Amino acid sequence: MTRIKICGLSEIEHAMAAAEAGADFLGIVFAPSRRQVSQEKALELVRAVHGLKNRPAVVGVFVNWLAGQVNDIADKCHLDWVQLSGHEGWHYCREIERPIIKVIHVSAASTLDQILAQIEAGYRLGLKHDPVCLLDSRVGNSYGGTGRAFDWQLARQVQARFPVLVAGGLTPANVGQLIVEARPWGVDVSGGVETDGRKNRARIRAFITVVRGAENRPDL
Repeated sequence: MTRIKICGLSEIEHAMAAAEAGADFLGIVFAPSRRQVSQEKALELVRAVHGLKNRPAVVGVFVNWLAGQVNDIADKCHLDWVQLSGHEGWHYCREIERPIIKVIHVSAASTLDQILAQIEAGYRLGLKHDPVCLLDSRVGNSYGGTGRAFDWQLARQVQARFPVLVAGGLTPANVGQLIVEARPWGVDVSGGVETDGRKNRARIRAFITVVRGAENRPDL
């Protein structure tokens, strides 16, 4: 089953909509961005979904924070996972107590060998939990949320070796094609389920429905 992460959530109604539609992960952004939430708001969201029978895991998104700060917020906000979206190295990851989603930024110049070597380095260290890597497009100095897709064949080749989440320009209109072409461990969406910069419940449900339908389609 393809794991689904709905990221950049800031309102309880949208977190609940994602959870009830079958999302596996809910992403809350602590890093500076237009989707950033306070610790108080994050805790409200976490408490709301914790009451559900089949609740998704809650992921806190951080960029280049001190490890101690990340662990402290993860404890205070009862996060299940931590996503590291900046330049955090693998040795830094050894200091993080929660399971980790580690972003690997993919540019037009990235090669398969470079990506695999980067991921292999993390697995060799023997972290507290095996990490899951998230392949996302690099555009300029952005750390995510670019709305740009990268070559999905790279994702397919990496997935043959390691479980990966794929992000970057995904929408209900194209995520089915990604599932068929790359068969990733999971997919991650934020802007692709928004309307005018705000999460849209209908688009969240549509995205999840398309993913579940595409899982049963044969490869092209």
